[in-house]
Amino acid sequence: MKNINKKLQILLLLPLIAVQIKCGSSKSTASNSGKAESWITTTDESSKLKKQPDLVFNSDVNSNQTITVDASQKFQTIEGFGFSLTGGSAQTILKLDKAKREALLQELFSRKNDAVGISYLRISIGASDLNEVVFSYDDMPEGQTDLKLEHFNLGPDLKDVVPVLKEILAINPKIKIMGSPWSPPVWMKDNGSSKGGSLQPKYYQVYAEYFVKYIQAMKAQGIVIDAITPQNEPLHPGNNPSMLMLAEQQADFIGNNLGPAFKAAGIKTKIIVYDHNCNKPEYPLTILKDTKANPFVTGSAFHLYEGDISALTTVHNAFPDKDLYFTEQYTGSKSSFENDLKWGVKNVVIGSMRNWSKIALSWGLANDEYYKPFTPGGCSTCKGALMIDQNQNIKREVGYYLIGHASKFVPEGSVRIGSNIAGNLHNVAFKTPSGQIVLIVENDGTSAETFNIKYNQKQISTTLNEGAVATYVW
Repeated sequence: MKNINKKLQILLLLPLIAVQIKCGSSKSTASNSGKAESWITTTDESSKLKKQPDLVFNSDVNSNQTITVDASQKFQTIEGFGFSLTGGSAQTILKLDKAKREALLQELFSRKNDAVGISYLRISIGASDLNEVVFSYDDMPEGQTDLKLEHFNLGPDLKDVVPVLKEILAINPKIKIMGSPWSPPVWMKDNGSSKGGSLQPKYYQVYAEYFVKYIQAMKAQGIVIDAITPQNEPLHPGNNPSMLMLAEQQADFIGNNLGPAFKAAGIKTKIIVYDHNCNKPEYPLTILKDTKANPFVTGSAFHLYEGDISALTTVHNAFPDKDLYFTEQYTGSKSSFENDLKWGVKNVVIGSMRNWSKIALSWGLANDEYYKPFTPGGCSTCKGALMIDQNQNIKREVGYYLIGHASKFVPEGSVRIGSNIAGNLHNVAFKTPSGQIVLIVENDGTSAETFNIKYNQKQISTTLNEGAVATYVW
């Protein structure tokens, strides 16, 4: 009889146990908690990505301006948020002792509660201007060439970029990586210099094989290159290193050489065109209209040192089957935290996302207290997201926070959903793979703004100071 009673008790308890297991495994969202979490950064730096008291959804009626979030409107799928891991960034990070470096990389790249969850990195193919020295992967003595690329090697990257990437991949094996060259080997160029000049057509095929070798060499190191651009800032030949590559030249190179070379080698790495300012949408459009190049091109990449972020939508409307990528914007040593926070979140994060970009990247991840290293003639005012001084003190700069407001909460696979711009309150909304709703808001006005956030007929009321940025999650 005792055994029968025990069995009966267990049967009666089973539904209750099932409910407890189900409740314990689900995340807190508006649908079951009626609350929204929020994190705020203010222009006076009194709050930096700081968690605030929870907000409660209700049915109150008021006259506040309202941001309505609509999950039924779905736009692009997000690939990630992050920075460029320049050679200089890697060098700077490697100067930290092992324990401090491990803790920093966990903070940057893990998805734990206290981390900012960077999910996308851009690296240079060869040197960028934020390297200590200029180099390519096949440098030859003056007057010599290497048509078979027998001297190809990853060179200085094996000492800094590759080791740091391996540590990052141990934390986040799914992180996406894009490679961009500032210049090919100088023997391929018509001016024989790392600065300016153009790629000689007779070397188009050799240069295509150079990209193939690069992707294969990185893969041999355990690093998968998800995408490449054929040339960083192809209309800015004044940097060191740099190269001029006109739209017609890039279309020719992709359609007749790079695309076929990738196909022949079985390489799946995406080819992303342009990689320059929003003032010249005709550049990527020229390539996308090229019948030979188009099939090999996944999308177009943009910076915003000139032009308007709406250029991405111009390209999207002409070729809606091609993706958009926002790949670079620096924060400067001479600009203020306030201005860079407001402008960066409004344009780089919110603006790029509302104009169909799948990623939003700020420029260098790290530098020392003198904004070094950089090449002779390279950028001496580029401020990384981190400043690491000779005593290994780490200062988190404005870039850390403007990207962190997105990267911490919007993982790869999230989908941008509908939300309206309410007055000065620029914003963008997402639905994450786990079903959470994320809303990023920047108050672009000159005074504090009180407003509602409405979702599924319920709303919360909150206030955001002038120039402040907030991320709301429910």
